[in-house]
Amino acid sequence: MKNKYIKLIALFLGVQTGVVSCSDDFTDLDPQGSTSYENFWKTEQDATEATNSLYFYMKDEDMFSRGFFWYINASDDMVTGRLNATADNIKSFNLTGDEGYTYWMYPQSYKIIRRANDVLKNVPEMDINGELKNRILGEAYFMRAFHYFWLAHTYGDDGQNGGVPIVTEENMDDEAGSYQRPASVVENYQQIVDDLKKAAALLPLFTEYAEGDYGRAHKDAALAYIAKTYLYWAQYDASKYADAVTYCDAVTNSGSGRALIDTGHPEEDFRLLHSHLNNWTSEYIWSVDSGVEGGSKLPGVMLENKGWGLYNGWGYYTPTESLYEEFEENDQRREVTILKFGDEFQFFGENRRYQSENSLSGFQFNKYMYEYRFENPIGTYINSNGNDPSTIYNVPILRYAEILLIKAEALIMQGKNGDAPLNMVRKRAGLGPVVNATMEDLKHERRVEFAGEFANRHYDLVRWGDAAEVYSKPLYGRIHTDRSDPDSAYTLEVVWPARSFDPAYMHVWPIPNEAIISSGIEQNTGW
Repeated sequence: MKNKYIKLIALFLGVQTGVVSCSDDFTDLDPQGSTSYENFWKTEQDATEATNSLYFYMKDEDMFSRGFFWYINASDDMVTGRLNATADNIKSFNLTGDEGYTYWMYPQSYKIIRRANDVLKNVPEMDINGELKNRILGEAYFMRAFHYFWLAHTYGDDGQNGGVPIVTEENMDDEAGSYQRPASVVENYQQIVDDLKKAAALLPLFTEYAEGDYGRAHKDAALAYIAKTYLYWAQYDASKYADAVTYCDAVTNSGSGRALIDTGHPEEDFRLLHSHLNNWTSEYIWSVDSGVEGGSKLPGVMLENKGWGLYNGWGYYTPTESLYEEFEENDQRREVTILKFGDEFQFFGENRRYQSENSLSGFQFNKYMYEYRFENPIGTYINSNGNDPSTIYNVPILRYAEILLIKAEALIMQGKNGDAPLNMVRKRAGLGPVVNATMEDLKHERRVEFAGEFANRHYDLVRWGDAAEVYSKPLYGRIHTDRSDPDSAYTLEVVWPARSFDPAYMHVWPIPNEAIISSGIEQNTGW
C-alpha cells in the first residue's frame, strides 16, 4: 500500500494501544468490554484503519526482512556471511528457544491473527458499503491464514508435537492460557485453507485495484497460498497433491493474466524480474510492499558489509560454492543470482568488478542489487538510513514461477507428467526442456529458481526428507589470496562444517520460551 496508508496504520495501532486493556498476544486475551473499543467499530474509516494494521509486520525486520530468513539461512544455499554467535547457533541447530533473532516471528504473527480476528468479529455487523466490507473481510481472512501458514510449518507437525494453537474470532476472548495445541498440524492446514477459500471468494483480483491499494491481499494471493498449503499438507496426505494442482490452475485461470516475465530474452528477463520495474507485474503474486521510507531490509542485509564504503550493507546470507555449482553452465539465472570475484556489476553509478574483503564465502547474492546501480540512488531508490536499508524493490515471498513448480511437483508426486510447467520456468532461463522430469529435476529447479528468496529451501529439504543427508556435508566457499583483487586466485575451503540434523525433532523449530511460559503450551520435543 502507498504511504498514505502508513499514517492510518499508525493511527489504528495507537487506538488499539490506548483503548484495549489486553495484549495483542493470543496468550493474554481478555474480554473486550470497554465502550471506547466498541465505539471504534462504527465507520468505514474505522474498518479500513483496522484492516491496514494487518500489514504492519510485513515490513518488520524480525519478520520478512530477516526474521523467518534466519531459518532459511540453515539451508545449504548460504552461510551467515559474517561472524555472529547467535546466527551461527541457529544455523547449527543449537538453539535454546531464547534466541532474540528468532523470538519475534511467533508472537508477532499472533498479533496479526488477533487483529484479523478483531476485524472478523466486528466488521460483519457494521453498516458500511457492501463492496468495501467484502474486501476488508477478505483481507482479514487472508492475513490470518498467511500468518498461520508460516507458524504451522515452522513449528507444527503431524507427529509428537501437533499443530499451533488455533485462535479465531469465535474463541479469541477465552481465558488466557486456555489455548491448546491441536493434535496435528493438519488441523492448522485445514483452517488455513478454509480461511483462504473465504478470502478468494471475497477479494478482488489485483488488476481490479487502483494503484493506491497495491499491496493489499487479492484473489490470486489467496488461491496461490491454498496451492502451497496443499503442497505442504501432502507430505502427510498424498491426496492433497491433486488439490495443489487444482489451485495452481485456479491462479493461472483467475483472469488477472498471471504469467512469467518472459520476453524471449533470457539474459535480460530474470535480471529485470528482480527489480522494482516488475513490482506489480504478472509474476509477483505476494511480496513485501517496499520503498525508500520502509519495507523489507533484505536487500541491505545481503549487501556487502559496509557497501564498499558507500552504503551500510550488513553482509549477511552469502551464497555457497555448492549453490553456484548447482546452476547449469548456460543458465541465465546464475549471474543474476550470485556475484563471484571478477563479475561486473554497477554500484552507485560506477562499473565495478566484484571483490569482497568481508564475505566469508567469496560470493554475494546479486538478486537484490538492481536498485544500487544508479548514480546517487539514496532517497530515490534506496533508503537514506543505512540502519533501515530498504529499497523500492518489493522483496518476493511467492512468485508465479513457484505456482508452476508447485504444479510440476504435485503432478510428479502423483506419477503424472510435470514437464510442461517445469519447462516454462527453464525456458525463461534460456535452458532446453527436460523430458519425463523426475523429483530430482524438480528439486534442482526449485533450488536455482528461488535461491535467496522466501520460497524456503530449508523447509523443502525437511519436507522431502533430504535435510539429514544434505546437512551432513560441509559447505565450501572460494577463499581468495587477495580479497581486494577481483582477479586473485582462490582455493576451495570449508566455510561451514558438516552438521548433525536429527529429523526426529529438528524438522520443526523451537517455539520461543517466553511464549511457552505465558501460554502454558508444550515446547516442541527435543528442544
